[in-house]
Amino acid sequence: MTGYYDLILGLIPLSLIGVTGVLSVIGVSITAAVPLAASVPVALIGHALFVNSPVDDTQSPTETVDASSSASFEPAD
Repeated sequence: MTGYYDLILGLIPLSLIGVTGVLSVIGVSITAAVPLAASVPVALIGHALFVNSPVDDTQSPTETVDASSSASFEPAD
C-alpha cells in the first residue's frame, strides 16, 4: 500500500525534473530553471517534515501501574 511518505519520495525527483523541463521549454535557461524548480521539492520535503510530520503510533496506557504492587526494580551492586 502506497502511503503519504512513499508519494513524497517519488514526487521529489519527479517534480525537480518535470518543473525544470517545463521551465526550460518555456524559455528559461537551465541555470535559472534548476534553482527555481528546486523550490518545489523543498516545499514537498518541508510539508512532509513540519506540516504532516511523522509520529509514532503508540498509545499511552489507560491505567497507571502502581509501583508498590508490581515487581520492583532492584539494582545490582
